[in-house]
Amino acid sequence: MKTKTAGAALLLTIGTTLLGGCALQAPVGEVTRISLGDPKFPIAAAVTVPAGHTTSYLSGNLPDVANPAAAKGSVEAYGNTETQTASVLKKLGDTLAKLGLGYGDVVSATVFLVGDPAKNGDIDFAGMNAAFSKVFGSETQPNKPSRSTVKVAGLVIPGALVEIDLIAVHPAK
Repeated sequence: MKTKTAGAALLLTIGTTLLGGCALQAPVGEVTRISLGDPKFPIAAAVTVPAGHTTSYLSGNLPDVANPAAAKGSVEAYGNTETQTASVLKKLGDTLAKLGLGYGDVVSATVFLVGDPAKNGDIDFAGMNAAFSKVFGSETQPNKPSRSTVKVAGLVIPGALVEIDLIAVHPAK
């Protein structure tokens, strides 16, 4: 195994030397988003990121407390699925901004939803989509990420119904 790695490193060194120390880079292309077919649905069927982009992986975020007067660890403390989704997306938006990015740079999202006790344990997919649609696929931000939504038994914070992680890209500098 070391021989193959050493050989690859030697070839890279020889190639770079022959090119006068210049590294070859493919031209940076555009991110391609394939429509799901429904212009109102906030996700793409597929997203392709060409070479030459930097990828940022945003850890899963949970909602902030929306109602401090509610019982600690209750769904009421964090709000319904729509409220929680908006809270999580706001936090993720703040992280994107720290990276010099925005929602339009997001190429993939994973949403974890807990069944809402107020809905007999069913997930509130419509409530999640209502908040998600405000930041993805809107008139002000038309880019849509690919997305997976998963129903989970619970999250690390009691009362939380939503956790979202994101992957964002931008052309390498």
